Amino acid sequence: MVRLHINIDHVATLRNARGTLYPDPILAAGLCELAGADGITAHLREDRRHMRDGDIERLRAALTTVLNLEMAATDEMLAIAERVRPDVITLVPERREELTTEGGLDVLATRRAVEKVATRAAASGIRLSLFIAADAQQIEASRELGAQQIELHTGEYAHAHGAARAEALSRLARGARLARKLGLEVAAGHGLTRANVGAITAISEIEELNIGHAVIGDAVLVGLERAVRDMRAAMERGVAARPRGAVA
Repeated sequence: MVRLHINIDHVATLRNARGTLYPDPILAAGLCELAGADGITAHLREDRRHMRDGDIERLRAALTTVLNLEMAATDEMLAIAERVRPDVITLVPERREELTTEGGLDVLATRRAVEKVATRAAASGIRLSLFIAADAQQIEASRELGAQQIELHTGEYAHAHGAARAEALSRLARGARLARKLGLEVAAGHGLTRANVGAITAISEIEELNIGHAVIGDAVLVGLERAVRDMRAAMERGVAARPRGAVA
């Protein structure tokens, strides 16, 4: 079974919109776990637009599954990670002007910063994942710098149509095969919904998905437990379409 990590950032976005104490993202994380999520993802941004430092600390104390902390490769975030000790750090690119993460991390251009995080994460016993495009050079550099996992950016696939979507899906599949060959675990995420996730989980090398906006959006209409379970069901339909003998 492909692991499902739920990104709960937008529960905090809703809370922050009115300056209230609710909805509580930590309570939401617990409900996701009860519904079958294999882990929780949270992005602590420099501007704290959704998750806050205290949220990450409370998540670390409350979760019974996996805490995946998305963050930029900065000294501030590295110090927080070393103090809180998430199970996984996922390095992502970050700009204040963006509505959401716009693309994969350029590992080649940020090599020095990634190396620093990789060294200190290893010393703290924290797994390192890099959120990157399905590009051979980026994947190879991720392995060289000590990442144990990559998360392939699926936004281009999610937002494309027709031949463009097919080509984006093909690039993701090639990238996943290369990463697995190099000994990396392969995750994927960004823009995934119940309607488009099946083609991603049909890729045999993909072991984990990080999904947030679509699940939280569905939860507004049908409730969080059902939204998680519906996403899991859509993922499993993709896994069922894998070639015979493929292992999740």
